[in-house]
This record gives sequence, structure tokens and C-alpha cells, in this order.
Amino acid sequence: MKVLIINCESSSVKYKLIDLAGEKVLAEGIVEKIGEDISLFSFETKDFEKNKHRLLIPNHEKAIQLIIEHLTDSHHGIIKKIQEIDAVGHRLVHAGECYSGSVIISDDVIDVMERCSSLAPLHNPANLKGIYAMKHLLPDTPHCGVFDTAFHQTMPSRAFLYALPLKYYTKHKIRRYGFHGTSHKYVCEIAAEYLKRNLKDLKIISCHIGNGASITAVDKGKSVDTSMGFTPLEGLVMGARCGNIDPAIIIHMQKQMGLTVDEVENILNKKSGILGLSSLSNDMRVIEEEIVERKNPNAIQAHEVYAYRIKKYIGAYTAVMNGLDILIFTGGVGENMPILRAEVCRNLDFFGIKLDKTGNDQLTDGILELQKPEAKVIILKIPTDEELMIAKETQRLLEN
Repeated sequence: MKVLIINCESSSVKYKLIDLAGEKVLAEGIVEKIGEDISLFSFETKDFEKNKHRLLIPNHEKAIQLIIEHLTDSHHGIIKKIQEIDAVGHRLVHAGECYSGSVIISDDVIDVMERCSSLAPLHNPANLKGIYAMKHLLPDTPHCGVFDTAFHQTMPSRAFLYALPLKYYTKHKIRRYGFHGTSHKYVCEIAAEYLKRNLKDLKIISCHIGNGASITAVDKGKSVDTSMGFTPLEGLVMGARCGNIDPAIIIHMQKQMGLTVDEVENILNKKSGILGLSSLSNDMRVIEEEIVERKNPNAIQAHEVYAYRIKKYIGAYTAVMNGLDILIFTGGVGENMPILRAEVCRNLDFFGIKLDKTGNDQLTDGILELQKPEAKVIILKIPTDEELMIAKETQRLLEN
């Protein structure tokens, strides 16, 4: 089965064409800066070296049309006709409390996404543009959706409720939803498979650490708590997002500093986190270089705050599950920044978490075990693959 994975964001469309017979990536790429003066289009197949074009791409519909044209191009395309695509898998963000799993996209699903757009104003409208465009191009092909929030619908009310007047949940659905669910689910299943253990027998903490970051407690294969909340702003310190702060700070910034709602929102989402703390960059590769090469005090302090927040969540979620079997690091930073993993795991011996320095310093691709032989908790570095997870979920839905 050939599945085309589409991930539409506010100004970009990422895609992968995956042949599930052997789980091979046939083609992949991204259209960036949609609607700007100059857009960028990158295209790569297994036999064609990555190429980047500068084009004028006014909207998502044109972006997706361009992707299909390149997939079927007679010179460097990977399929002869669009009908060779057996299914389309869409990465979707928010469905509120409506779905706890993947779905075949119907009019009802689209209606739910439209109603939930206020919960994800940057993501759901863009996701819907991708659905409309792909359904127009492939009206007879099945379309499936995998929601970022779905995996976390197993959280109990004690984990997802905020201590606000209950009417704000019952009437307005203000609660913890969580995100990165597709990634967390994927790496937990891969961990169980790698260790030849039953997922239902395991207590796992999954750390998806990238420019956006979240941690999830997974008990017996189910999400029981997660760090992101009503929006992706809550939880960990991130690239440019603040994560957890005293909510009264927001009131203070508006009342005492005279900032508008939009100004505060911009600060919390785009000027805080590692970028705000370091006054350097939201790119952890830059921060790592500043720490290692220049001993930059701002970079060191920002990194310590970043790691400390992760450590606090690991302690909390170990308590929530009454134990821990596996600690997973994934995402661009979690997979590629040994000094972060070392700082997070330092002084966690009480939980049986003992990181092996030699193993941790390896830059090898793929899955790596990072714990010392005497450790009680297995520490794994697992590259995430949300697109493959979406493709597998699409196949599962259609086979059932």
C-alpha cells in the first residue's frame, strides 16, 4: 500500500510518500513560506537528490497541486499516475474530546475540526485546507486522519481538569488536551518491540524534545498525563515558548506594564523559552555550541533551566505511575543533544536512572540504549517517525 502523508501548517506543507511494503520512503519534501513573496519547495526521492526551488506559491491548494505534479513528473517523479496513491494520511491537530483514535475523514470529522478551530487557530484551519485540496485531487481515494490530541484522550479527569469553576470545562471545554500524541505513541510501541516486551506491562516516560517539547506518562500503553495542556504553550521550556509560568504574570504584564493581549501572546509564544533566557537563539544547536565552545553564561543558564524542567516532570510522572521501566528521549533535541540527556539524568539515581556516559556520547543513528548495566530503568534514544505512524494507522483503519 502506498500512502501519501500530508502535514499542512499555517505557511507550509510537508509530505512523504511511503510504501508500507517494507516501510520504504519513496519521496518526501516540504513547501515553505506559502503566500509570501518567494516560497521554497524541496523535493527528494530515493533515486533523486534533494532539490530546492524558489517559486511563487500563493496558497495551500497550489502547494499540494505542485507536490502531486512532482510525484508524477515523467523525469524525476516516483509514480506514473496519481491513482497509484492508495490512501492519504493527514496529520491533524485538534478534535477536542470527540476522537480517541485515528479516523476515516468524513463530513462529520470535518465538522468537528471546524468547531475545534478556536482551540487550535493556527493548526486546524491549515489542516482543513489540506483535506479540501487533497479530496479535490483524489476524490475516490480514502482519506484518514491522525490527531495529535487523540492519544491523550485516555487521561483520567484528575489529570486533565484544571482547578477552575467546573462550568468552564462542561460548557467551554477548557481542559488539558496534550499534543505530540502520534510521536509519543510511536516511540512507546517501538520501545516495547525493541525490548521484546508487552507494552501493557510497561511504565514509560516519553520525552519528545524539539523546538516544541512535551513529556507523557504512558502506563500500560495508555497516556495517563502529559505536559502540554489546553494549548501547546503549557509545560516544558521550549525553543521560544515559556512553558509553565504563574498565570498572574500575564495579568501583571497587561495591567502594570500596559501590554496588549496580542503583545503578551507574542512574548509567551515567540520570544520566551530558550530564546528569551539566552538572548541568543531558539536553536539548541547554537546553545550547545555556545556552552561547549565559548562557556557562554547565558547559554549555560538557559540550558540548566531547560533541563531542570524536564527533570521535574520525570520525577512527577514516576510518582504518578508508582514506578518507571523505560525513559525515552526523542525529537530533534532529545535525539541529538547528549549534554541535555546527561543534565536531565544527573542525580536521578534514586529512581534507578543511571546514564552511561560512553553510550550517551555516541552519535549513531537509530535506537540506542543509554543506561549503565546496573540501572533499574532502561534509557532509550529512539528517532521518532510520525509519518510512518500515520501511514500504519491509515492502513489499519482501511483493513478494518
